[in-house]
Amino acid sequence: MIRHKSFGHGWWYHYRFHEENAARTLKGDLSQLHSYLDGLFDACPDEKFLVGPRCSRLRLPFDADIRRVKHHQMSKLATLAGNEWSAHTEVELALLHNDPKTIASEVPLWLDPHEHELVLRLGEPGPLTGHIDILRVDGGKAWVWDYKPGAAKEKHAATQTWAYALMLSRRTGLPLETFRCGWFDEKDAFVFDPATLRTKF
Repeated sequence: MIRHKSFGHGWWYHYRFHEENAARTLKGDLSQLHSYLDGLFDACPDEKFLVGPRCSRLRLPFDADIRRVKHHQMSKLATLAGNEWSAHTEVELALLHNDPKTIASEVPLWLDPHEHELVLRLGEPGPLTGHIDILRVDGGKAWVWDYKPGAAKEKHAATQTWAYALMLSRRTGLPLETFRCGWFDEKDAFVFDPATLRTKF
């Protein structure tokens, strides 16, 4: 069963949570992630998303060991999407309906200034917020994925997805090492360990 809730976070975001996939994959320590995802239906602080910086606009220099992967499973799954609506929405729905490892899409996240120095250093009032395109469990890790048409040309997807993982770590209490990050299109996927990324403020 896929549960759905729309959030008016300055724009309409359609959060979807695949309960069966989550129940099967989010066990042990990852059960904390299950609690967070389930709780968003009743306890998402919508007001936080109306002020402050967005992850999608982060422009931070960084060092990271990023691997480019051809013919990645995420790229293959992306080809299942049609093109009748928003490309992002179509890809998200294709994964939710066809991939047993995908557990959620458009996952809301926030990080308050007192929770991490990153938000303070951005120099903008309010929390840092964002929405993860695809959350997936693979190899015992929770994967934060962003769909990026023209993925090979992306210059800022690493810091964006790293910030998502950082926020998800704070919201769930899971260490950053629990997560992996990546962005993808129908041709390429780029993956890295967020615990190894170093930003240059």
